[in-house]
Amino acid sequence: MRIPLIAGQAGALVLSFGLWSGAHAQEIAAPAQLQDFDAYVESVRKQFDVPGIAVAIIQDGKVVLERGYGVREIGKPEKVDEHTLFAIASNTKAFTAASLEMLAEEGKLDMDDRVIDHLPWFRMSDAYVTREMRIRDLLAHRSGLGLGAGDLLFWPTTSYTNREVAERLKDVPLTGGFRAQYAYDNILFGVAQLVIEQVSGMSYEQFLRTRVFQPLGMEQTRFNSDALKPRDNVVTGHAKADFKDLKPAPRMTWSNVAGAGGIYSSVHDMGKWMGMQLAGGTYTDKDGRQQQLFTPKRQRDMWSMITPIPVSEPKIETLKLAKPNYLGYGEGWMLSDYRGQKLVWHTGGWPGMVSRVTLVPDRKIGVVVLTSQEVGAAFNAVTMRALDAMLDAPKTDWLAGYAEAVAKSQENADESWQKHVAARDAKSGPSLPLAKYAGTLRDPWYGDVVVSQEGGKLVLRFSKTAELVGDLSHWQHDTFIVRWRERWLNADAFLNFALTPDGEIREARMEAISPLTDFSFDFHDLRLAPVKKK
Repeated sequence: MRIPLIAGQAGALVLSFGLWSGAHAQEIAAPAQLQDFDAYVESVRKQFDVPGIAVAIIQDGKVVLERGYGVREIGKPEKVDEHTLFAIASNTKAFTAASLEMLAEEGKLDMDDRVIDHLPWFRMSDAYVTREMRIRDLLAHRSGLGLGAGDLLFWPTTSYTNREVAERLKDVPLTGGFRAQYAYDNILFGVAQLVIEQVSGMSYEQFLRTRVFQPLGMEQTRFNSDALKPRDNVVTGHAKADFKDLKPAPRMTWSNVAGAGGIYSSVHDMGKWMGMQLAGGTYTDKDGRQQQLFTPKRQRDMWSMITPIPVSEPKIETLKLAKPNYLGYGEGWMLSDYRGQKLVWHTGGWPGMVSRVTLVPDRKIGVVVLTSQEVGAAFNAVTMRALDAMLDAPKTDWLAGYAEAVAKSQENADESWQKHVAARDAKSGPSLPLAKYAGTLRDPWYGDVVVSQEGGKLVLRFSKTAELVGDLSHWQHDTFIVRWRERWLNADAFLNFALTPDGEIREARMEAISPLTDFSFDFHDLRLAPVKKK
């Protein structure tokens, strides 16, 4: 991000307001609740062990606050500032939605076109869904796919191309009714990316660079990590290996489904994106002229609820203050309310980095929080404090509330593990010699997963995913635990073999052990059958 202002300086904190065009900033006194904002963010960093955070707050097209906190990587001196690049992950989805609406505005497609009108080869696992899937459906998480279904085709990074990922959708099972309920997915945003490329005649990277980034002056923003340059001011993501020890996470790419979450950006550039959104699609170009990225009608479409989401009751008393009256999804945006104001927002998660972008349209307020650790409580605590300050709401101890929620989640995960331990028959042994479990297993949509015997032990490898290599240890009966060698993945899983009456392997099933494991590790969707040797 950027060079942070030091918290605790004597005197009242003065924050700068400045037009995006780069005019001389006019200094005015900050809203009262932002007087201690720097100290608050530092408290959030400490509480949740986040090496780096960057924040931008805008209102009425002007910068209220724009700065960074902490360091780019633990153990190194470089500071986070407002220009530091983070993976914004699923906040990319709003860019994908905007790109499609821009093409619709130009008459190159209609949002109610069938996907097969533009991608004739496109197939879902159900013929009716294939025929009726519209472009708008790609953006609304109501396809009938389960939560995160198919994510292992690109998460962690795989060798599949975007087209290959999309083609494998025909074998990803549907677990719900078409347009019947909300279930978050990533894979269909990869299909949306292919539609953009087909209709525009450009790569999606070229489209974003020439049609979005350059017009808005988002000069620091990169299409994905492959586009990062050697001298870029970029943060390193961090994860707690085994949910305990904070470590730098390797930089990964989302090159094959970038439309779902590939972009790297800074809060400085994201402020320009938010400013354009809050201005109904208009912006001021480098020559000071008013331009339009998309029309207010297109924005209303993106910000109109397509898929309702049930509102759950927070278990933490403090967090009940943030409970919305309604919740739903539009086109690449979450929609809800807070203190009588409509919120348009989204979050993003990527190995070692999570983020949140929040807009308050009626008040022309935007807040973006980018972080370099996998704990959403941090960006929520910062976002809610910023919203309260800008809405002149009573101050709430969001830090304590989200800290309590994190502790509760860990407690639930510990209880889940203890239930597994209590149910285990530790004296049992595998039904077969270890060598009999070795071989190639094939899932219809992912492909091959290989179990090999090495040095008297079993090793599991996902054929298209370099990071998914793990050692198997016997748990009970014909169930093993796979412990990934990349411990920062936090995705250890049970691997259970089912046998035929003759003692041959019929199939294998997997499921993540911890409820804290990211849903994109959709091991439970795999149906692994042995590949017979020729």
